[in-house]
Amino acid sequence: MKNKIIGFFVFLVLITNVDCRSSSVKPKSGAKQVAYTESGRTSFYADNLQFKKTASGDLYNHDLKTAAHKNIPFGTKVKVTNVKNGKSVVVTINDRGPFVKGRIVDLSKSAFNSISNTSSGLISVQIEVVS
Repeated sequence: MKNKIIGFFVFLVLITNVDCRSSSVKPKSGAKQVAYTESGRTSFYADNLQFKKTASGDLYNHDLKTAAHKNIPFGTKVKVTNVKNGKSVVVTINDRGPFVKGRIVDLSKSAFNSISNTSSGLISVQIEVVS
């Protein structure tokens, strides 16, 4: 129990102090508050990772809307928006990464395909924690 409490406080510190790209957003009347946003680049999982275990213990599946982030808790829903075309997808964080400079999230193939063509390879996105 003590470790869970400490982990929660560490998460709060990370969310409020990740870097200058993160921010709290004040909601419009009746709108839901966005707790965390971040902008950067994303790609998608390679085909050879299909059905491999993720950091959360789930098996990666190209067809599910999932993603990897360095510190957003597992199970968190995140809206990922392609800044070039405005298309969005909601994914569930179930893995850790990416560990490539400049990338903020790795998407499952189907999630990436929802907001861009996989031939793009790498796109600019904004992420928002939605739950």
